[in-house]
Amino acid sequence: MPSPVKARALEVGLTVWEPERLRRSEETQQALGVLGADAFVVVAYGQLLPPAVLAMPRLGCFNGHASLLPAYRGAAPIQWCLYHGETETGVTTMLMEAGLDTGPILLMGRQSIALEMTAPELADTLAHLTAGLLRETLASAVRGTLVPIPQNDALATYAPLIQKSDYSLDWGRPAEALHNQVRAFYPASQTFWRDQTLKVVATLPLVPTLQVQMSPTWQSRLASYWPQVADLATATPGTVVSCWRGLGPVVQTGQGVLLIHQLQLPGRPVVSGADWLNSAQLHVGERLG
Repeated sequence: MPSPVKARALEVGLTVWEPERLRRSEETQQALGVLGADAFVVVAYGQLLPPAVLAMPRLGCFNGHASLLPAYRGAAPIQWCLYHGETETGVTTMLMEAGLDTGPILLMGRQSIALEMTAPELADTLAHLTAGLLRETLASAVRGTLVPIPQNDALATYAPLIQKSDYSLDWGRPAEALHNQVRAFYPASQTFWRDQTLKVVATLPLVPTLQVQMSPTWQSRLASYWPQVADLATATPGTVVSCWRGLGPVVQTGQGVLLIHQLQLPGRPVVSGADWLNSAQLHVGERLG
C-alpha cells in the first residue's frame, strides 16, 4: 500500500521516485540534479543523502527530525524518548550534512508528553508540528534570515533502530520503566502467559508520585483503588497480585505494581484487561514472563 505522502503526490500528478538505495541509484541522482531545485526536504527518510545530492539545491537540504537535537539522533527518536520517560520532546529543522542528524539547528518546536501517550499518538502530534515548522524554515531560507546553530556533539544521544529483543518485557524492571516500554513500542511489547505469547498493549504504573500525571479519566477510575495499592503483598516480579474487576490485572514488578488495561493473545483482537479477567479466569498468584 502506498504511504499517504505517495498517494497524495500521485493524486496531484507529482512524479514519485522510490530508489531502494539512493547512493547506488545513479539514475535517480541524475534526475534530481537536472531539477535545479532550490531546496530538498527530508522527513523520516531512512537513508543518508550522498554528498553529491547534498550539494545540489541552491538553498540546501533541510531535515525535519522528531526530537530536540542533539538529543535522540537516529532512526527512532519518538520511541526512545518515550522509553526513557521524557516529559518533553519536539521537532528540529536542520541543514543536512554528511553525518547522521549532525547538521546545524535551524528552528525548534517543543511538545509536552503525557504519561499515557503512545508512540503513534506522539508521532501524529509531531507530524503536524513538523509540517508547520518546515514551512516556516523554508520561508526564512528564502528570505535569508535563518541563523544555523552548530550542535553540541558532547550532548548528543542516539535513538537506534528498534530490535525484536526490545519488545520483551522484563518484570524485574520498575513499573514506570515497563509502562514507558509498552507505550514506546506500542502495540508490540510482549511477555508469556500459560505457555503462549501475550502482547501487553496498554498499562498504567500504580506509583503514587505519578498519580497527578494521569488523565482526569484515569484519576477518577482509580480513585477508589489507590488505598489498595499500599496493602498489596510484595511478590516475585511478574506475579499477578490483584485482579481489579472492571480494570484488569495488577502485576508485581521489580519496583511497584503495574495495571494491564489492554492486551492481545495470538490470533485474537485487542481486549481490555477487565474482559481478560472474565474470559481467562485469571487468578492472583499466576505468573507472567
